[in-house]
Amino acid sequence: MARIRVGLLPSTMFMVGTLPVPKIADQETGKIAQDRDTGEDLFTLTVFLMEDGRAEQMKLTVPKSGLPDGLNLGLPVRPTELFATPWARIFNGQLSDGIAYRAAALELVK
Repeated sequence: MARIRVGLLPSTMFMVGTLPVPKIADQETGKIAQDRDTGEDLFTLTVFLMEDGRAEQMKLTVPKSGLPDGLNLGLPVRPTELFATPWARIFNGQLSDGIAYRAAALELVK
């Protein structure tokens, strides 16, 4: 699957919408998803991207080591090494598609 680096404007802002929770790889076993290269546990959270007078809700996956201490709802953050991966699958005969977002880390913005 092709990963696409996401370019951000200097004025782009992100705000934490939900706290990180473990990303589940297997719903039946509850196994936590892990990074393919490092084996590190992955977490997901919702952030709000604000740019050019608009806001979008974005689900973001980040490895545990990339989550800063003190992360709280409403805090401004900045993702580092943000990538988008388009995906599609057929489930029960219906096509689902979207974009998965992944960052190496989140930085607290002061």
